[in-house]
Amino acid sequence: MSGPDNETSRGAALIVVSIGAFLVPFLSSSLNLALPAMGKEFGMGAVMLSWVSSSYLLAAAVFLIPFGRIADITGRKRIFSLGVVLYTASSVLAGLAPSSTALIACRVLQGISGSMFSAGVAILTELYPPGERGRALGINTTATYLGLTLGPFVGGLLTQHLGWRSLFWLNLPLGMVMMVFILTTMKGEWVEARGERFDWTGTGVYALSLVALMMGFTQLPARTGSGLLLLGVLGLGTFILWEFRSRSPILNIRIFAGNAALAFSTLAALVHYSATFAVGFLLSLYLQYLQGLSPQEAGILLVAQPVMMALFSSPAGKLSDRLEPRIVASLGMALSVLGLFLLAFLKAETHLWVIVGDLLLLGFGFALFSAPNTNAVMSSVEKKFYGVASATLGTMRLLGQMTSMGIVAMIIALHLGKAAITPSVHPQFLRSTQVAFLLFSILGTGGVFASLARGKIREG
Repeated sequence: MSGPDNETSRGAALIVVSIGAFLVPFLSSSLNLALPAMGKEFGMGAVMLSWVSSSYLLAAAVFLIPFGRIADITGRKRIFSLGVVLYTASSVLAGLAPSSTALIACRVLQGISGSMFSAGVAILTELYPPGERGRALGINTTATYLGLTLGPFVGGLLTQHLGWRSLFWLNLPLGMVMMVFILTTMKGEWVEARGERFDWTGTGVYALSLVALMMGFTQLPARTGSGLLLLGVLGLGTFILWEFRSRSPILNIRIFAGNAALAFSTLAALVHYSATFAVGFLLSLYLQYLQGLSPQEAGILLVAQPVMMALFSSPAGKLSDRLEPRIVASLGMALSVLGLFLLAFLKAETHLWVIVGDLLLLGFGFALFSAPNTNAVMSSVEKKFYGVASATLGTMRLLGQMTSMGIVAMIIALHLGKAAITPSVHPQFLRSTQVAFLLFSILGTGGVFASLARGKIREG
């Protein structure tokens, strides 16, 4: 490793990486409020609208582990900086999109560039010792949830008064601020695997398999979807076998062998995000279509969940420096499951304060889970694997988010088909929402047991 390693430089890196952690969730959560406006302008149905989120998630999931490995080989700051530049440029292009196809293509570009941000967590893990790592990761997670907090409010406000395109253009000044910080305060470079080879064959098999798997999932129950799913599963099996034999794997499968903490922590992340990510998407449509709220009003209400995340993520991270992360994270997942189960009883006339209370519960559970789980993952591997571990965790998050949206797309397609959400199909949309939340609560229950099974991170 080269570069400064003192208190000032650590603080500077924490600021830069945390700004990056703010950007992606800010746009993601703000776009949820703009979906009805996009659907009206481009004539998009509910399933097509889901691809505004899903296209980003799929692209990011495909490239996250490869870029994690490239960052370990060529430099983590270099990849992180490139991601900032490309993410900013693709945001500007998305704001100029003339059609739904062009918009989704720009979201794919954003997903590719956003996957490079995973190097930021590896940089923080490199710079902060174990006794302080939970605090740093907690601050970084707080930045993520600050983006989620401001996203619904700002997204609803801008969509209502300036149009949905302004959400993308807002990333231009934010991206420029990040580059100024990187060029002026983030000195040095972090390269733990310099000179090692990159596994192009494994990368190709992995990428194609993941695309087949995710595309197949979103096309269920059609026969094409089943075929793509089977192809994706076989491809991932081939990828795992190849990585065991590769001398320079992009994903070192051997680091999972005998490492229950890493295996079950990443599994817990996959399940948790699979069960919770689509909440914002479903409630945004529910509040605007069935409750008749404006984008601004819906955004103010949806702020309840990320506010709790932002308030309690840093304390939860600090707590996981003293207690076993599995205890804190498992409690958080259990609270999330309870919140999801309560949402399964939504009615068209459900009082808004009931929804706010449920969102507060979900936000608190999410905060207790996220930072401690990240601490568990990063503390369970050697220093040279920080980049891959960070990218693996990020991939589980993205796969979970993609799975969450895939479940929703499938359920909506079964109840509504490709129809737009009009008053005539409101009962079918409400029913699909109830079914989705019930399935998510069942899925999350299994995740609680996966979280508990990870074992102890610390000796003694």
